[in-house]
Amino acid sequence: MRREAKGERREEGKRSGRGAALALLFCAALAGAASAQTYPTRPIRFIVGFVPGGGTDMMARLLSRKLSDSMGQQVIVDNRAGSSGVIAAVIAAKAPPDGYTLFAGTISTLATNVSMYSKLPYDPVRDFAPVTLTAMSPYLLVVNPSTPATTLKELIALAKATPGRLNHASAGSGGGNHLSHELFKFMAGIDIVHVPYKGAADQLTALIAGEVQASLIQVQVALPQVRAGRLRVLAITSAQRLAVVPEVPTIAEAGVPGYEATSWQGVVLPAAAPHAIVNRLYGEIAKALQTPEVKERLATEGSTPGGITPQEFAAHIKSEIAKWAKVVKVSGAKAD
Repeated sequence: MRREAKGERREEGKRSGRGAALALLFCAALAGAASAQTYPTRPIRFIVGFVPGGGTDMMARLLSRKLSDSMGQQVIVDNRAGSSGVIAAVIAAKAPPDGYTLFAGTISTLATNVSMYSKLPYDPVRDFAPVTLTAMSPYLLVVNPSTPATTLKELIALAKATPGRLNHASAGSGGGNHLSHELFKFMAGIDIVHVPYKGAADQLTALIAGEVQASLIQVQVALPQVRAGRLRVLAITSAQRLAVVPEVPTIAEAGVPGYEATSWQGVVLPAAAPHAIVNRLYGEIAKALQTPEVKERLATEGSTPGGITPQEFAAHIKSEIAKWAKVVKVSGAKAD
């Protein structure tokens, strides 16, 4: 009888424990829903892991203006450049998960850095709550006008004739344009030296000055320089030609069949952010991406607007981590 009574008390204790845990979860859900109803009540910080002037910064500033208007609180862009976005990612990951710190995650910070760094100080899957993909953008393969190559085939022939003599600039080791370049090198069978810079602005300056001969640069950053005659465009990394530059062939059709690479970016919050706030931000950002101003701006830049759900964005991040891990393995690229 005593053993039965003890067993009943233990079972009752377990039920009480489970009940208490469920009650805590219920209270947390109610608190999250309540906070979402009043959110935001103060300015929001939007962390960008790159210097002003690049594609990620441009997109963040465009969205910050839209969100400031729609949410009634100022959204302030905070540039924390360095280490292919690692510095900014760590700051964002450690921020309070209250919805007042947004992070402009990119293909590098949320996907390629996992394979590029032997000891990455954050986990893009574990440490962040995905909100939505904001844009997908191909790169233009551009060269300094002094480079004796007017087509992609001529650039490949020049690289094969002078292995290790040509230099390729990137916005930082492990970034999308770095690994897209490594994929191009591998598929074309050429040796072009990678030279990393601290962001897209420095990368562009070095290319225009002739410090390096070639680079993959996002359309919105490179196109004004191409039209001004400071750079020469040879091809684009997307699977199909873009309406904004219909005369530019894809790398696949210009000499490297099967090649395709696209940069992307999105918004994430620190992990454990309330689902209600994640969903609120998703709705606001998806709405902003469909406004005529943003759609027209992205179209002129050769970008495709995002707006997928948080769950779809989470799946996208995981698939991109796996894809670029293979490129890193084949190329041997490392950031540390």
